[in-house]
Amino acid sequence: MKTIVLTGGGTAGHVTPNIALIPSLREDGWDIKYIGSYNGMEKELITRENIPYYGISSGKLRRYLSKENLKDPFKVMKGYFEACRLLKKIKPQVVFSKGGFVTVPVVLAARTLGIPVVIHESDMTPGLANKIAMRGAKTVCVNFEETLKYVGDKGVLTGSPIRKELLTGDKEKAYRLCGFKQIKPVLLMMGGSSGANTINVALREALPELLKRFNIIHICGKGNLDEAKLNVEGYKQFEYANAELADLFAATDMMLSRAGANALAEIVALNIPSLLVPLSAAASRGDQILNAKAMAQKGYCKVLFEEDLTADSLVSNIKELDMHKESYIQAMQKDTKISGIQKVMKEIQKVMKEIQKHS
Repeated sequence: MKTIVLTGGGTAGHVTPNIALIPSLREDGWDIKYIGSYNGMEKELITRENIPYYGISSGKLRRYLSKENLKDPFKVMKGYFEACRLLKKIKPQVVFSKGGFVTVPVVLAARTLGIPVVIHESDMTPGLANKIAMRGAKTVCVNFEETLKYVGDKGVLTGSPIRKELLTGDKEKAYRLCGFKQIKPVLLMMGGSSGANTINVALREALPELLKRFNIIHICGKGNLDEAKLNVEGYKQFEYANAELADLFAATDMMLSRAGANALAEIVALNIPSLLVPLSAAASRGDQILNAKAMAQKGYCKVLFEEDLTADSLVSNIKELDMHKESYIQAMQKDTKISGIQKVMKEIQKVMKEIQKHS
């Protein structure tokens, strides 16, 4: 049986594309294993999929000064030797890496052992982990055409794998889950797996005005529920959405979102008009700003920068998005309908055929 090791972690965006691939990999006859960090969020998400999970040590690749930077090279080195032992034991034909700091020791170990690696980069510009890992990769799948110039001859434009179940949600089920009594357009706010505090605050301040026009679903992040607003009619909060996310998407007419690449791929696949508030450059490497600008240039969305975010600016931008939502939908519908799953699977199969040809 042919075996593949998936790796990726740190955020949901580094895990859910791997999960999206699992059904197609199974259909294609792959035995699937997963290597992640000892106790990262990826462990919980992957074990739900009944995939054998192996934890390794991993250090965080920081771009800022911290005492932890002194320890992390040793954590990465420990993870490298652990990954070598695991890969020798598992004997995969291919490693597929979605990114995140835990993937660095896995990809380096695969390179040492001569195991071909396929990497997926979702953002406009490669993150530090993928920059390091690319040196040992056979193929680098990318989400944006603009990314190809950063990855050289190894780059292939595939888009991002999207879980098929997200396309088959039940709108009526979402209405019952949220307890909405009035039929209004639904605005969904999603800030990523850890939430987005500045957007949470602005949205809650804007509720009196926005609720006149919309029912609002607010995925606010773990620990960010506002107890005082649990019974506000037309406003439903979730810390995190997993099984119910497809239904929530089916009910959604417009989105307010961060600009993480995985969320953007889902927005485009579902043709949902969106207002993006990318994470500021002060709090990140600026990848979300580049992602959002690329989306806006294609006519897929509106962008409101975090520095300009207030309750008033949020309301005015949501109203403008609502007025022109059909143009955003039409722009996204022109995008390719060949799924990212199919394109990534093609690259994995291509690597496997090369292995078989030389064996």
